[in-house]
Amino acid sequence: MTKSILLMEDDLLLGETIEELLISNGYTVEWVKDGQSAAECTYDSSYDLYIFDINVPEINGFELLEDLRNASDETPTIFIYALVDLDSISTGFKLGADDYIKKPFFPEELLIRVNVKLAKSDNSLVLGNISYDPQTKVIRKDGEIISLGEVQLHLFDMFISHRNKVVDKNLLLECLEHPSSVGLRVAITKLKQTLNLNIKNVRGVGYVLEKS
Repeated sequence: MTKSILLMEDDLLLGETIEELLISNGYTVEWVKDGQSAAECTYDSSYDLYIFDINVPEINGFELLEDLRNASDETPTIFIYALVDLDSISTGFKLGADDYIKKPFFPEELLIRVNVKLAKSDNSLVLGNISYDPQTKVIRKDGEIISLGEVQLHLFDMFISHRNKVVDKNLLLECLEHPSSVGLRVAITKLKQTLNLNIKNVRGVGYVLEKS
């Protein structure tokens, strides 16, 4: 599956260079020039990587990443920076940045960092036409992002992480806000219907997710 990248860079020449390089190496790129546009992109789409220049109009890179992390968006992020002091760099890492690259730089150096970062994050679990990234909690079915409620997402994470193995009922009950056998059955039924999963009840033990 093609990896998608959100690039935020207000330097037109640099942004165009990075965009062309990434596309020529098989990535899908959404390029924006300010923080507000980048934020709007994250509302509508999911990305495998963010590349954010720090000093851009509207919302700077630090502020944007802080807002995203507060919204539980854990997408890996590489910052591009020019004249930033060490304290600012430290702040960026505390906010959740994964890497920095300092201007001026060879575009190929950024490509190396992108390749390494996405190779490390490519840990999606696949079940038929469904893929799941345990790090970002993003579920895709036939390439389309599927949104689940918190309980169903916890259950799905438990099942796909232990697929083809019986998951103890008590562990599954912990995924519910108000644990009960009836509530668990209802939640599992909804999950099965939403994703067309083959989840079977092993009487007296728990449930197992099997290949359809």
